[in-house]
Amino acid sequence: MKLLISQMQRKFETIALGGGQKKIDKQHKLGKLTARERIAKLLDPDTPFTEIGAFAGDGMYEEYGGCPSAGVIVIMGKVCGRTCLVVANDATVKAGAWFPITGKKNLRAQEIAMENRIPIIYLVDSAGVFLPMQDEIFPDKEHFGRIFRNNAKLSSMGIPQISAIMGSCVAGGAYLPAMSDEALIVEGTGSIFLAGPYLVKAAIGENVEQEELGGATTHSEISGVTDYKMPDDETCLATIRDLVSRFGPISSTHLDREESKPPVGEPGAILQQMSSDPSKPYSMRALLEHLVDDGKMTFYKEGYGQTILCAYARIDGWSVGIVANEREVVKSKKGEIQLGGVIYSDSADKATRFILNCNQKKIPLVFIHDVTGFMVGKRSEHGGIIKDGAKMVNAVANSTVPKITIIAGNSYGAGNYAMCGKAYDPRFIAAWPSASIAVMGGAVAAKVLTQIQVSSLEARGDKPDPDAEKALFDKIKARYDEQTSPYYAAARLWVDAIIDPRDTRSFISQALEAADHAPIEPFNTGVLQT
Repeated sequence: MKLLISQMQRKFETIALGGGQKKIDKQHKLGKLTARERIAKLLDPDTPFTEIGAFAGDGMYEEYGGCPSAGVIVIMGKVCGRTCLVVANDATVKAGAWFPITGKKNLRAQEIAMENRIPIIYLVDSAGVFLPMQDEIFPDKEHFGRIFRNNAKLSSMGIPQISAIMGSCVAGGAYLPAMSDEALIVEGTGSIFLAGPYLVKAAIGENVEQEELGGATTHSEISGVTDYKMPDDETCLATIRDLVSRFGPISSTHLDREESKPPVGEPGAILQQMSSDPSKPYSMRALLEHLVDDGKMTFYKEGYGQTILCAYARIDGWSVGIVANEREVVKSKKGEIQLGGVIYSDSADKATRFILNCNQKKIPLVFIHDVTGFMVGKRSEHGGIIKDGAKMVNAVANSTVPKITIIAGNSYGAGNYAMCGKAYDPRFIAAWPSASIAVMGGAVAAKVLTQIQVSSLEARGDKPDPDAEKALFDKIKARYDEQTSPYYAAARLWVDAIIDPRDTRSFISQALEAADHAPIEPFNTGVLQT
């Protein structure tokens, strides 16, 4: 696990450089801070924060030179003691241009702000849509234009939005600061217009300088688009902090919290609880003891449906209901052997009841994945595994208490859905470096697909070549292994973050603190087959 964490840290160090040191130096020569430097000056010093989508875009768009962190940095942290989301374009990456994944990451930030009712601060420095990929970022429902729709929705919900124009802000992107509650602009480096000087010349034949067209003086003294003219980045960021400090009272759902207590074991002992071999069983119960306060849990239906653990506990003082996949092989009272990490009918039934109880009591849910899917075979089908799985999926889908998902190991097939994967609206979702997300494992998938192709050859009367069959298996498995990697998932924002397991308590605590701002809606499952 330490090796996986070290690999993650090295990867992040490269990504954090954005477009590289030369581009960073160029920013500084222009009198501009980088996106990460701006955020560091905006946040309260020495306070915990969560980065959303640090690995977004990883390995994507290589033909265009890549897009580290999707060209935009998203941080949830404290500004003047208040939890805020900060969204900062990274101008060292293609001048802050918007790739498809950039739009997806911005929309995820706005979704987090809406779901949790927390303020959002935009630090704008972008050249606009990346034109070679305009068809993948411009016209569809979840594309670029959805951001401005969300600006309007956030405003109608009473969620504060502040925009600072600290570099370019062009074309459709100009609507973002205009639709925010308040807008600041930095003199000399900030500019905002629907069309730049070259496009204006081409469109209407008018010659106009950039500063006169859309600079700080123009928009602060003539058009009235911006509300504050700032002399430099530092003053701009200090002014944003001043504005945030004057917000009204912080709303609260009053999720239950007591004084935090450390988990059992020495700091970092959680790393020893999980095998580096994903096929080997281990005790999820022991792992949870290194995650929850004082190692104490009250287990629900402890002796029933043992391949899922359901327990009430506290994490950093917060009251939570935990739903976790037990990886030990267990024996039921009927003498049946149940494989760890597999969801059986009884465990699905137990988890459903527990989720209903947590919603009844307004207790947030924490899902911890190491699941290979639902049990298959004649006995399971005759026992109604589909019906029982559907009940669990229904409960998860309709659950209204805050849901936090941690993918520690495998997250395969419908097990991903039932355990509140990304499609089931967790408020926040993170993966450990040991995570694996797919329809099924690489070896199993490769075996299935190889068998299909071999059967096809045999049906045509061709005898399969053993060497060719092995080569096909290896090729398919390699592709699947790459696609099940947590970095593949994080690049596409299937998870919000890849985290060090030792930071799991902090991640969950910050997530619940953010979630505590939003009211909990009434809970109703609709029809459940019994």
